[in-house]
Amino acid sequence: MMNSDDLRKMARAEEAKRILSRRNVLDFTKYTFEKFEPAPFHTIYYKILDMFAKGLIKNLIVSMPPQHGKSEGASRRLPTYMLGANPDLRIGLGTYNQTFSRKFNRSNQKILNDQKYINLFPETKIGSRKYTDKYTCNADEFEIIAKDGSFRNVGRGGGITGETIDTMVLDDVYKDYEEANSPVIRESAINWYTTSINTRLHNDSQRLLVFTRWDEGDLIGHIESTEEVIIVTSFSQLENTDPSKWYKINFEAIKTGEPTEIDPRKRGEPLWPERHSLENLLKAKALDPEKFESLYQGNPRPAAGLLYRRFKEYEELPDKIIKIGNYTDTADTGKDKLCSVCYDRGSDDLIYITDVYYTDEPMEITEPATAKMLDKNGTRESDIESNNGGRGFARNVKTLTNQMCNVKWFHQSGNKESRILTNSASVLQNVIMPKGWILKWPEFANDVLRYKRMFSANNFDDAPDTLTGIIEKNIGSQYAHIRRHAG
Repeated sequence: MMNSDDLRKMARAEEAKRILSRRNVLDFTKYTFEKFEPAPFHTIYYKILDMFAKGLIKNLIVSMPPQHGKSEGASRRLPTYMLGANPDLRIGLGTYNQTFSRKFNRSNQKILNDQKYINLFPETKIGSRKYTDKYTCNADEFEIIAKDGSFRNVGRGGGITGETIDTMVLDDVYKDYEEANSPVIRESAINWYTTSINTRLHNDSQRLLVFTRWDEGDLIGHIESTEEVIIVTSFSQLENTDPSKWYKINFEAIKTGEPTEIDPRKRGEPLWPERHSLENLLKAKALDPEKFESLYQGNPRPAAGLLYRRFKEYEELPDKIIKIGNYTDTADTGKDKLCSVCYDRGSDDLIYITDVYYTDEPMEITEPATAKMLDKNGTRESDIESNNGGRGFARNVKTLTNQMCNVKWFHQSGNKESRILTNSASVLQNVIMPKGWILKWPEFANDVLRYKRMFSANNFDDAPDTLTGIIEKNIGSQYAHIRRHAG
């Protein structure tokens, strides 16, 4: 049986823990999450999160391998600690879908309702049945009773309603490799971030991105290509940060460079050997080196074997247009798609894509639809491949137009694979897409941006073939043996 002195010692020890836990995110996590056993890199990670919590960093990017505890720190402990320190704070959290974001909501509510948390921050209380008429507390948001603070969660593509956000955390906006490898989903994530998430922020808002990297064109890659990002190797870089810049920390699964203050490991050492041994990491690397470089090293590289990557984009057409044209590749077989692309050729000899019709519908639908697109875009010259029924298609399209367009058909005798490969560099250099084209024509964009150099690995080649044809008709090609037949 404990005597009064023992009880007083326990009380003093408990109070000391509480005082320490209120001071920083790491000790807060140790106190509220008893099973937490931080590895050396966790200590550094939580120190950086603490600097963010105290407002020393406005824009922070952290990339980390999967299953290394990034979400426990950034999406559970950080928001609850910040709400404890400032119950008037309005926090938003976004992830790849609404269902997953609600898991973070439930985790945060569970932490706030735990007695240990109440001991630390008694003024930060969330609603219950008693308060539902005044303070919201559900799967998508909760409010702090008698304070202005709140927590709102959202899935990619959704909007955060209500008041503006003081602190926004984005944790893995891509579910997996398949999603991140889709140019359409990558573009939609960037569009969601710029048009929905950022519109809820104000001048003093903070942004935290915590990702496992999947692709060089992901949201982190977009920010790196459009804003100034500083790679952090020492804590001194975080002492007087510039609010207009981003600060990025990448925790590699296997250390590659020289030791730094942020990552003092020696070259070749694993990040968390107790959970992910060097042996297992090297096995994962051997299975898929490219994917390992992205997921585990935070260093996504251009996907090997892809023919096209990023196209240049325009917001306004040039003042001087010397040709308003169209190129159509009719469906050769039941597997193929019709691909009809309208374009303007500028005086700079660049090709500005203006419209796309890409479908596997039958000719009774595609013929009038193609004619309508030619009329809508004011097309003056249309080249239609006559192979495998294309001549009849071209004649019918010509009949259905308003006769302002000179519809021509021609036989394409060049080897398709060779033509596409040979002209790929010219396509990337001379073809300019309209801003937002990936979302406007998602199937077309997918088949262009995921087209592989290994011809047999592609399901469809109609979109690359059409872009190649446009280049051949306007820029020139080595294939001079194409036989032209005016309609």
